[in-house]
Amino acid sequence: MLQIGEFSKICQVSVKTLHHYDRVGLLAPAEVDRFTGYRYYKAEQIDTMNYIQRLKRYGFSLEEIQHLITISDKKELSDKLRQQKVKLVREQQEMAIILNELQTHISVFERTGDIMTYQKGYTVEIKNSPAMNILAKRAIMGVDEFGKYYGTLFERVSKEHITPTGLSGARYYDKEFCHESSDVEVFIGIQEKDRADAVLEPVECAVAVHRGAYSTLSEAYGAIVAWIIENGYEYAGAPFDLYIKTQFNTDSPEDWETEVYFPVRKK
Repeated sequence: MLQIGEFSKICQVSVKTLHHYDRVGLLAPAEVDRFTGYRYYKAEQIDTMNYIQRLKRYGFSLEEIQHLITISDKKELSDKLRQQKVKLVREQQEMAIILNELQTHISVFERTGDIMTYQKGYTVEIKNSPAMNILAKRAIMGVDEFGKYYGTLFERVSKEHITPTGLSGARYYDKEFCHESSDVEVFIGIQEKDRADAVLEPVECAVAVHRGAYSTLSEAYGAIVAWIIENGYEYAGAPFDLYIKTQFNTDSPEDWETEVYFPVRKK
């Protein structure tokens, strides 16, 4: 048997952490002396502790780890690990985008001396939105779920032999934005008017083009809203995005292109 200090040193985890794992039911000592309160661990618990630490490095929460260490079904465990791998790859890609944005921001700041310049390069204009026949799905969804809902639309395209135009977009109905749960309608353009869920007629909009990753779209929204206020317009409908160039057109997020539309009318 190993005293808690020995076990802590071998596994390179603090005694405080071992106490916490015991409290939450993740890893309890093999024995606790009822007179002294000393905690003892078996040598075979070293493997369990190392497994827990490895799962932590993979980004699993303690609650998730509690479940994982009880799984005996190989397929279920493999599925959980593969899902986490997909999540980590996505986070890695997002971090690469952020690092590139940061480097560009630094370069612009050092050239101009204005820390805000990087997000001021939007030209806002008034024009009509394009007429579109669309397949659409409106639901309460998180931003990370867009792909799932677009998937259902493209399944319909395949099954119903519909011709897509290549345009896709999203309309936002909530007054407040929530990353995890918002009232959003995703849509794709199609050629067949008689097969469409809806026909979007042209409406007058304040429009700006955003170039880059979707994580900074809020800068385009901010530029448009400021322009609307300064130029005597008011909102006349739910704003929407049209994705002109995406990851399907170019691998580089810097080249992605999104048109942002705010329906407006003169006050």
